[in-house]
Amino acid sequence: MPGSADDASHPAKASHPAKASHPAKAPDPAKAPDAEDVEDAEAEVEFLAAERLTFFSDAVVAIAITLLALELPVPQGDTNAEMLRSARDHLDDYLAFLISFAVIGSHWFAHHRTFRYVTALGGRLRQWNMLWLFMIVITPFATRVLTSEGAFETRFIFYAAVQTLAGLFSLLTIREITWHGLLRAGTPPDLIGIFYLRVSALIGAFAVSIPIGLFTQWAYVCWAAIPFIMRVQNAIIARRRSLRHPTPP
Repeated sequence: MPGSADDASHPAKASHPAKASHPAKAPDPAKAPDAEDVEDAEAEVEFLAAERLTFFSDAVVAIAITLLALELPVPQGDTNAEMLRSARDHLDDYLAFLISFAVIGSHWFAHHRTFRYVTALGGRLRQWNMLWLFMIVITPFATRVLTSEGAFETRFIFYAAVQTLAGLFSLLTIREITWHGLLRAGTPPDLIGIFYLRVSALIGAFAVSIPIGLFTQWAYVCWAAIPFIMRVQNAIIARRRSLRHPTPP
């Protein structure tokens, strides 16, 4: 009958508490990470990759410099005069060591000064950097070739070509860094310009010496000019900085 208690218990008319007791579930943050968190995690991974490449490059350069020293001939002799004479006989080897040490040091300094601002890897950066390291590792061998006997033109050109390629691969590495925007915010604005300037001086000196080495051993003068070129560059850079940021009276 209408209005009886049985009507309230009829399944067709009764309410459905099962539906009311199961509200819509909120999304689980653990299953759906925030986009910003994902971006931060990826940036951290990229930064660690760049850091590992820098550490690896530093280690390879250190090994190359060590190999230079290991190849130095030891003076022989039973008396002081014989020892000094033997050292004088190996003077070319010691001079070549100093040249290679300075060249590798210049390459590493430019690399280190730039890569401490690199936050990620991209493009062909790894490939160019590995080719640069290959030239650095070849340098101790090229130094031994340079100080061997005979065929001056071949020995000289081989050494100069190795250093020219090292500089070229270094420039291509930096080009990838700038092209893909891999430098952190706050990087000195003149960092890349100084890098190109100094590495171009190395490339120019060694590249120019190659054709000169075909005619005369005075081609070494081109290499000897590198420190003076660097000094002039430093003076120009300091002058430009003083003009941009004049000292207050």
